[in-house]
Amino acid sequence: MLEAFEILTSSGVVLWSKSYAPVGSHVVNSLINDVFIEEKVQLQNTTTTNSASPVFKKEKYTLKWRRSKDFNLIFVAVYQSLLHLGWIDKLLDNISTIFIDLYKTQLKSERVRIIEYPFDKYFDQQVRELEDNAGFASSDAAMVHSEARKDPLVSSDNGGPPPPSSPDLLKAQHQAAPGAVTSDEGTPPQTPEISRSSTPLSSHIIAAKVGPGGRVSRRARKAVNASANISSGDEQIRKGKTPKSGKKMRKWDADGLADEDDGTVLDYSATADAEGASVPAVEGVPQDTWGRRTGKGQFVLKDLGDEVHSILENADNEKAKSAAPTGFVGSGFSAIGGLLRNIVGGKVLTEADLEKPLKAMEDHLLKKNVAREAAVRLCEGVKQELVGKKTGNFQSVDAALNTAMESSLRKILTPTSSLDLLHEIDTVTHPKSKQATSRPYVISIVGVNGVGKSTNLGKICYFLLQNNYRVLIAACDTFRSGAVEQLRVHARNLAELSARESAGEVELYEKGYGKDAANVAKDAVEYGAANKFDVVLIDTAGRRHNDQRLMSSLEKFAKFAKPDKIFMVGEALVGTDSVMQARNFNQAFGAGRNLDGFIISKCDTVGDMVGTLVSMVHATGIPIVFLGVGQHYGDLRGLSVPWAVNLLMK
Repeated sequence: MLEAFEILTSSGVVLWSKSYAPVGSHVVNSLINDVFIEEKVQLQNTTTTNSASPVFKKEKYTLKWRRSKDFNLIFVAVYQSLLHLGWIDKLLDNISTIFIDLYKTQLKSERVRIIEYPFDKYFDQQVRELEDNAGFASSDAAMVHSEARKDPLVSSDNGGPPPPSSPDLLKAQHQAAPGAVTSDEGTPPQTPEISRSSTPLSSHIIAAKVGPGGRVSRRARKAVNASANISSGDEQIRKGKTPKSGKKMRKWDADGLADEDDGTVLDYSATADAEGASVPAVEGVPQDTWGRRTGKGQFVLKDLGDEVHSILENADNEKAKSAAPTGFVGSGFSAIGGLLRNIVGGKVLTEADLEKPLKAMEDHLLKKNVAREAAVRLCEGVKQELVGKKTGNFQSVDAALNTAMESSLRKILTPTSSLDLLHEIDTVTHPKSKQATSRPYVISIVGVNGVGKSTNLGKICYFLLQNNYRVLIAACDTFRSGAVEQLRVHARNLAELSARESAGEVELYEKGYGKDAANVAKDAVEYGAANKFDVVLIDTAGRRHNDQRLMSSLEKFAKFAKPDKIFMVGEALVGTDSVMQARNFNQAFGAGRNLDGFIISKCDTVGDMVGTLVSMVHATGIPIVFLGVGQHYGDLRGLSVPWAVNLLMK
């Protein structure tokens, strides 16, 4: 965890600082004195890593810094030496670039020491982003002390202690920390202990496999189940009794085996737990972190090419120009530019000249997770752009290749129709024509198992609530166990947030399990119209795109629900299978009805490998409407084409 960050002048005047834990002033003072004043650069506690950031160690802290000689500034990051934070170098680079870009005018003035620098929001944004990319959350600071006290003789890395006996297992379970492993859509029916829709209970955990063959004895499993029943608040545990009629509920043990029904209530999505304790309040989402208000009062989402990214991109471009005046040196396409070095200036390019560079470009796109079919199309576009073009000099060849590639990417990713969802909703709910009657705007979410349909439906609902719409969520996944309860929790959380923020209203329409999804959707739309809802959001069951039986039911669903928009959720990390997924879903709704847009989920998990965006749009011509970048309701963004093109070209 980062302990502190300071921006100061070379003479030691602090212009801006941020502290997460008390760090003695002598720590940074030692850096200033030993390194910058007395210039004791050969001291034993001053080292230089392979990165551009020099390292200075003082007591239990490690200090890394960047120096800007043009502005006489020093950027210092302080963290505990026990930790290995690989993103500190990137943080120093980004913060120095952003701070100087924002305040270069003030830094050049004579009043530089007394000017206030409101830099907190930029710094916090960078720390969050880099921590997320590194897979390290700032809330894990408590783990530092436990890691320091870990005995290497019993560490799991050294084989660990022998497996505990059954009583040890039960004791370990009662002492386990709350919070269970979550599951995603499309998994087998699960107990609330591992369901994402349930409220975590400290006594409900997944037991580890122990004993011979990695299996838990039946006696231990029975004891665990009995313990779970007691902790859930069920005071009347039936012993040796079976239900007189009806289907038995399934109880899954640690080995994935189903035990007999023990009478435990599996629905923990109510507003209070089994012991009557109220559910913790939902954490709010600051508006400025994921969107902004327009002059007309509408709330619009941020693109992923925001102010900070724009500053960093411009700085990178300037560095690239100064360091590589001949073109692709230092970029992901250096090999492509190098293949053109033998082409003399003033030559008309032929297909033979471009064969090897285009092959290198294709391989680069494949590494970015672009499907081969889409990569080939991109390269064909570049070839059509360059063949027959006369070069002026080597620089123009590189520039032509770069421009043609960007042009092909932009043509694929740029929407050909309007994506102004708020305008379309207002047109339907408040028609200008006197002959037209108002009705709710219907949006349906479809996709394969496990991509995050219900999660992204909740994000879209929260976005609509910020625009003061009345939203009805229709639970039309009548197959997957826990799907209705999951939406019930989302509806409860969103209702609490909207009431707290004086936003719109949300309600859940459900008819349980086993019903025909098309009829439930139709009834939900009629209910929404009768009760003056603005938007109806329809959740659907996940299905494999290559299962004809499951896909065929979507045509009936489209005819009954008549959605205005059908959005497919696709994963950013799915790979080349995204092409077939997109095509099969696009053709599943019958003649004259196709998908209207894609929601690409889990974009925060792939770094710069965002090729799925290109693959799915290439396969169907359907635009990308939203990007999912996290697990919170505010983690929804619009697509920035320059942002995507920049990542694909790195």
